[in-house]
Amino acid sequence: MKCLKASKTILGSAVALALLYGGAVQAQTVKVLSIVDHPALDAIRDGVRDELKAAGYDADKNLKWEYQSAQGNTGTAAQIARKFVGDNPTAIVAIATPSAQAVVAATKSVPVVYSGVTDPVAAQLVKSWSASGTNVTGVSDKLPLDKQVTLIKRVVPKAKTVGMVYNPGEANSVVVVKELKELLSKQGLTLKEAAAPRTVDIGPAAKSLIGKVDVIYTNTDNNVVSAYEALVKVANESKIPLIAADTDSVKRGAVAALGVNYGDLGHQTGKVVVRILKGEKPGAIASQTSDNLELFVNTGAAAKQGATLSPELIKEAKTVIK
Repeated sequence: MKCLKASKTILGSAVALALLYGGAVQAQTVKVLSIVDHPALDAIRDGVRDELKAAGYDADKNLKWEYQSAQGNTGTAAQIARKFVGDNPTAIVAIATPSAQAVVAATKSVPVVYSGVTDPVAAQLVKSWSASGTNVTGVSDKLPLDKQVTLIKRVVPKAKTVGMVYNPGEANSVVVVKELKELLSKQGLTLKEAAAPRTVDIGPAAKSLIGKVDVIYTNTDNNVVSAYEALVKVANESKIPLIAADTDSVKRGAVAALGVNYGDLGHQTGKVVVRILKGEKPGAIASQTSDNLELFVNTGAAAKQGATLSPELIKEAKTVIK
């Protein structure tokens, strides 16, 4: 009889505890690694966390959440990745290509969800855009480059040479350079590259383009975006219009950008993580992209950089910064 009463007491406590923590959601552990802190990647992180909370996974209750930034250092990213894998979490979210490469290299068993990766196939995270059959899936921020070229030509109609500052050590940027060069060539334009493997190289790389290009385009290169002000300074001083793929860069001084909403991308990534926390295998979930593109323009930056934005372009913009 005492055993029966004890069992009922234990069962009652368990039920009460379950109700206290939101019912049927079991405690899970999610580790998040970003290659660097900057607005776009931070928005992904926050979107993931908010989506998990909306699904009932709360860091204050039933979710063990840990976030770390590698501060732009790939060696540090590898160290954090190994530490995360050793903790055997339910899932690891890897934000940006270098972080994802570090985590995927560190485990073949812990579920990995990448986000903010332009080309997961070229980065060798997955073999194709279909379900991988491995421990890896995720959400890409890949953009249709033809629309980027159209934007460049609308901002600088007479442009003949497009400059691009990028990190040659970042796989997604290398892919964009190759594809953009081919696309521009078909339209009678040329691409002039300027390598910036470190953040301190961004200013000098931009200066090397002065007098050689009509406009500078930047993709979602994490190295460049993390120190975007150095690029803006050169663009303002030299009157070279700056076009970005990251809409947050427009707030920081680019003339225009057509890009994904990284907060939305974070929520989309969070939905994938929730599916894994509920028992789905990452290898059964195909890699995804986002079709939600937004146009941002900065009329103040346009004036500083010698560009004239048409009324039509300004009217089409979701956000106009003055």
